[in-house]
Amino acid sequence: MLFVREVLTSALAVLAVGLFLFAVSGVWPPMVAVESGSMEPHMHKGDLVFITGPDRYAPDASVEGTAVVTAETGADVDYRKFGGPGSVIVYDDPGSAGPPIIHRAMFWVDEGENWYDRANPEYMSADNCRELANCPAEYAGFITKGDNNPRYDQVSGIADPVRPEWVQGVARVRIPLLGWVRLTLANSMATTTPVPPVSVESVESVDVATEDVTMIEATATNIPTTAPLPVETSKTAVHGDAVAA
Repeated sequence: MLFVREVLTSALAVLAVGLFLFAVSGVWPPMVAVESGSMEPHMHKGDLVFITGPDRYAPDASVEGTAVVTAETGADVDYRKFGGPGSVIVYDDPGSAGPPIIHRAMFWVDEGENWYDRANPEYMSADNCRELANCPAEYAGFITKGDNNPRYDQVSGIADPVRPEWVQGVARVRIPLLGWVRLTLANSMATTTPVPPVSVESVESVDVATEDVTMIEATATNIPTTAPLPVETSKTAVHGDAVAA
């Protein structure tokens, strides 16, 4: 009975912490694990980041309807987060097959805006708006960038301009290394995923000398594929993390 009581007490404590974090953040999960290094040196792979809802605790300088302060505005009003001006956000582009991304919101563009002249030339790879895939902007949204990346996400092809509804949260606190627990568990689950059975049609005969034969190999690991990105450009992906991590 003592063991059962201790287990129940621990479970209730974890639940209480989870409910508290959810109440504060307004989003679930309230913590995410950083998967790559495109936000270095301000965020590292394996960090655990506490986030709040995209419209919660909005500063006066934030974009209307959101809690996001762009780096452009942050530099003017001295609003800094994670070593740089502006907010760091977690967003999920529905047109991308990858996981959500945690990058800095650089500036806001309006629908139809030619934003080439507003951009930092160092983060561009084009000589004018016509050479950019997302210029003029087809709709209003955020231009984003990883602190350790040489180009804007919308220039390198990582994402289209980020609509406000794509923003899942705003980063608030970084806990070094603790995210490795979540990443290790995620990798373990991926490598133990069973291979689904396949049916094989019977074949009477195959003339190897005259027929082309295509061989396939089943693997126990599901490996997602993504479109190639420009050299030296990466996106900081995140895994949603539960309190117990």
